[in-house]
Amino acid sequence: MKKTEQDIRREKMETLREQGIDPYPNGFEVDNTIAEILAFTEDSPDSITEEGPVFVVAGRLMAINKFGKSAFVRFRDRTGQMQAYIRKDQIDEQAFMLYKALDIGDFVGLKGSLFQTKTGEWTLVVKELTLLCKSLRPLPEKFHGLKDPEKRYRQRYLDLIMNTETRETFIRRSKIVRAMRTFFDQRDFLEVETPMMQPIPGGAEACPFVTHHNALDMALYLRIAPELYLKRLVVGGLERVYEINRNFRNEGVSTRHNPEFTMLEFYWAYATHHDLMALTEEMFQYVAREVLGSTSFIYQGQDISFEGPWKRLSLYNALLTIGGADKEILEDRNKLIAFAESKNVPIDKNARTGKIITKLFDVLVEPELIQPTFIHSYPVEVSPLSRRNQKEPDLTERFELFIAGREIANGFSELNDPDDQRERFLQQVADKEAGDEEAHWMDEDYVEALEYGMPPTAGEGVGIDRLAMLLTDAASIREVILFPHMRHSAATTKAGDETPKNKEG
Repeated sequence: MKKTEQDIRREKMETLREQGIDPYPNGFEVDNTIAEILAFTEDSPDSITEEGPVFVVAGRLMAINKFGKSAFVRFRDRTGQMQAYIRKDQIDEQAFMLYKALDIGDFVGLKGSLFQTKTGEWTLVVKELTLLCKSLRPLPEKFHGLKDPEKRYRQRYLDLIMNTETRETFIRRSKIVRAMRTFFDQRDFLEVETPMMQPIPGGAEACPFVTHHNALDMALYLRIAPELYLKRLVVGGLERVYEINRNFRNEGVSTRHNPEFTMLEFYWAYATHHDLMALTEEMFQYVAREVLGSTSFIYQGQDISFEGPWKRLSLYNALLTIGGADKEILEDRNKLIAFAESKNVPIDKNARTGKIITKLFDVLVEPELIQPTFIHSYPVEVSPLSRRNQKEPDLTERFELFIAGREIANGFSELNDPDDQRERFLQQVADKEAGDEEAHWMDEDYVEALEYGMPPTAGEGVGIDRLAMLLTDAASIREVILFPHMRHSAATTKAGDETPKNKEG
């Protein structure tokens, strides 16, 4: 039977062990990164000779070109990639035996000085060579890279090794989160942590994941949102709080939704939803400048600008001016249902009017909102935690932010009237009993907290995954989540297959 590449690599590993060389040693001390070495060549090129200075660096071998008793290799660390030159007369006998056993993918420690090749490339002349980790599987073929989305998502480690763009995407995502944290820290917001397992799932209309706590013998739910706990903190006197949190919703997987997702959620006492919209605009501009160096960028071929002022439009006016509805339709339930049918918008005819209206918006208006747009004044029926509009009590002081045809944020002036909140919860319970699996649960403890008094407050959730999609030009949410959820079998849902929508995910 013909030996496989893995067989050959294992034989090399065993040979090294027979020669007394540990293929997985520990304790190698790295003094330099590749970026530091290359920066030195730019700052002090005249001081570089083959006798010194000496650098100690480590990384993964990405290419090996052997010429008998010498080789040029390329290796990479977290900061970049460079070339090294290994020659038999420059290293000891054990290191040369090691050199002969090297494969692409191995981690090595290198000590040496620099020289420039005829093409002007700075190269490390290796004086000492140490194997730090023997790779037993060959990397994907370098010229074609790793392109298959299924393999990239399932084996993200290979994707990170082979694709520079993937590494840059997740570095940029990290910068986005760092910039958001800095923005709120500078404005006297306190970062907090709230429970991820909750006895009552609350803060959004969504299906939860359920688990069981053995010691307490009780059901617990992975949080669908941290909202009700964060507002308890406002009751307790923490007037400005934020959390960068993981949420879980037992819903579909698609290019825009992952059951486990990341949100920024914050609450601001003595502020209104108008204040939130102004702050959100400022925050997005700050993050874009920090991450991209500009407030304008291209997303999937569309020019997007975060420069203000951003457009603000009521939900009803959006349906009139963009969705093709007219005022008469929105005021007559039967005409509303007929209009939905004429537009092929799937609705539950037994649903409350507010739900039908927001479903029409989702289908007819949302995809058209390319530039940043705040849609405000949502019906009370779909906003169980939002303060009513005093002039129009059937509407709430709530908004959602849309960019590139998708929701990015959801915010509102908070409902702090405990009696009104209890009535809203009871209506949600009735909706759940009528078959609405995503309706909010009753939370008596939260109502009790409101009875102690919560100051006028505004709060908002921002979908970090979707913001990362925008600022990395990613078409799918799977491109900005390191380990997205997928089916066990190879018959994974194809990119683009849409399943039921959740709100901020």
